[in-house]
Amino acid sequence: MGETPEIELFDNPRPERDYCITIRCPEFTSVCPKTGQPDFGEILIEYTPDKSCIELKSLKFYMQSYRNKGIFYEALTNEILDDLSGVCRPRWMKVTSRFTPRGGITTEVAAEYKGS
Repeated sequence: MGETPEIELFDNPRPERDYCITIRCPEFTSVCPKTGQPDFGEILIEYTPDKSCIELKSLKFYMQSYRNKGIFYEALTNEILDDLSGVCRPRWMKVTSRFTPRGGITTEVAAEYKGS
């Protein structure tokens, strides 16, 4: 797999105000590292921006980079949170992954970042 696509930003139009941005990625796909089978789910990103906001086209390419990556849900959720919060340094961010049932079991993982 190639390099991880760059996550682009743009200036927060209202940095003096706390507000929440919610981004849904309902067609997320990765690969189970144990079975090699595809995992399908939704990634929910909620954040309060500080100086910068996440540009959506670059986020789409970033999310697509997981399509052939073998990774457990827990690692995936935390990796996305680390990558996004590391780039845009929000005041607060939460990433939740919700995966479709496998063998009658659903999984949801949430990770949170609190800026300084």
